[in-house]
Amino acid sequence: MASGFFAILDDITALMDDVAVTAKVATRKTAGILGDDLAVNAEKATGFLSSRELPVLWGITKGSLLNKLIIVPIALLLNAFFPAAIKVILILGGFYLAYEGVEKIIEYFFHQPQKGHEVIEEKEQDPAAAEKAKIKSAIATDFILSIEIVIIALGTVLEQSLMIQIITVSAVALLATIGVYGIVALIVRMDDAGYKLIESSHNKGFLTSLGKVLVKALPIIIRILAVVGTIALILVSGGIFVHNIEYLHHVLPNIPSFIKEIAFGLAAGLIAVALATGGKKIVGMVKS
Repeated sequence: MASGFFAILDDITALMDDVAVTAKVATRKTAGILGDDLAVNAEKATGFLSSRELPVLWGITKGSLLNKLIIVPIALLLNAFFPAAIKVILILGGFYLAYEGVEKIIEYFFHQPQKGHEVIEEKEQDPAAAEKAKIKSAIATDFILSIEIVIIALGTVLEQSLMIQIITVSAVALLATIGVYGIVALIVRMDDAGYKLIESSHNKGFLTSLGKVLVKALPIIIRILAVVGTIALILVSGGIFVHNIEYLHHVLPNIPSFIKEIAFGLAAGLIAVALATGGKKIVGMVKS
């Protein structure tokens, strides 16, 4: 009886050792996409009142966890019974990410609000509705990025047993959510931490200087993250096309992959924006 119990413990220990190794490899493989995920979601989680930053971030985090709960079992089932569907889903997700990235660029260069209309727009906009819309957008983007993370993690353990696949992919998915949104929370609360340092040190000494640096650094970091997040959307989408469409993988072999991924991401985004704009016009004509 005792020997059987210890045999089970040995099996569990061996399984955990295998999972630790595979999870480490999978995390290393997904490090790039996790960095992009951080940049994209940090940019999406900012721009709210200080009192609403953490509630908004918690709303996005819950959505991200739900995304993982949906994606992980579906990815495992599709990989077992219909692996071709994973590639199709990735490519469709790539178009969505490319659309978001290119739309941001077009919005910045061609649709900036005119001076004098900004205050009117802010008054007309319902803060609660704007908050819900941004949370919904962030969760939708997280869904696509989560698919990429889960698929990459799954790809590192295809030769392992089903149990190791399940535990490894689940661990990486959970780590992605906790790690990414934990860092985002630290970023968005930088200014509050700075103000508290200034207040606690009575506006003098090293802590005050550090607090002022944190307060001044936040808007700069947010602007940087906005740019990096947009580039990340396009780069990730281009990477999805290059790595999952055989023809594109071999096109222009002498050009660095980074340039190719940016180019394909931009092209896909322009196509997606054009289709979306045309679709909206057609719907508008039909309704009128």
